[in-house]
Amino acid sequence: MSYRCSTLPSMSWSRGSLPALAVCVLLVTGSAGCGSDDAPAPTGQESALSSSPVGKVLDDTDDDGRHYREVGEKGAPQVALEVEPDAEGGWDVRLKLRDFRFSPSGAEARAVPGRGIARLFADGQPVADLRDTSYRIPEGYLGHGTHQVTARLYADDGTVWAVDGKPVESTADITASEPEPEPESESEQGSGAEPDSSSPSALSAPGTFPRTEGQGSPDRGGKAS
Repeated sequence: MSYRCSTLPSMSWSRGSLPALAVCVLLVTGSAGCGSDDAPAPTGQESALSSSPVGKVLDDTDDDGRHYREVGEKGAPQVALEVEPDAEGGWDVRLKLRDFRFSPSGAEARAVPGRGIARLFADGQPVADLRDTSYRIPEGYLGHGTHQVTARLYADDGTVWAVDGKPVESTADITASEPEPEPESESEQGSGAEPDSSSPSALSAPGTFPRTEGQGSPDRGGKAS
């Protein structure tokens, strides 16, 4: 036999009905009931954070306002980053992961231990969300000079995996130099005349960027190796 809450004064309760009576609450408005449908339900990231038992969500956030999710050092996700120039003028990015797996596209937005995506940044600006250990930065994306490329690990609910209050990430410094000048042809060297800028033969093809490859620095990320 099941019981419902009631405000009728004539309702009698047997000893066996005391557990049912205990769950009834008197609302501030004066009405009685076992619950209220008026309480607002958490939505968005707030709901995901409050319902997930994985780690501890910190007040600290990244530049996009995503909270850090701190886990213990033992068994925590780790990432190392390598960036090398390719033959076509771009950059090959490779990630080395430990205790971390990429979630498939369309995964549920909740934190699962050791799962999620990697977000790639160049000089603090997002480049791509990765679900694979390799990526190519195309030619011309990075201008000449020194740049910082960072890979950071995120849970599927958008929180940042963290250890000891620091995000799990790895950063590599890379350097792209000015294009090398194209060598003069033999005819130009012999004549000594200034090349005609209006002539198609005088237009230089894009030069190759000599680049310095970079590897993730272990002291930049929370758990780089």
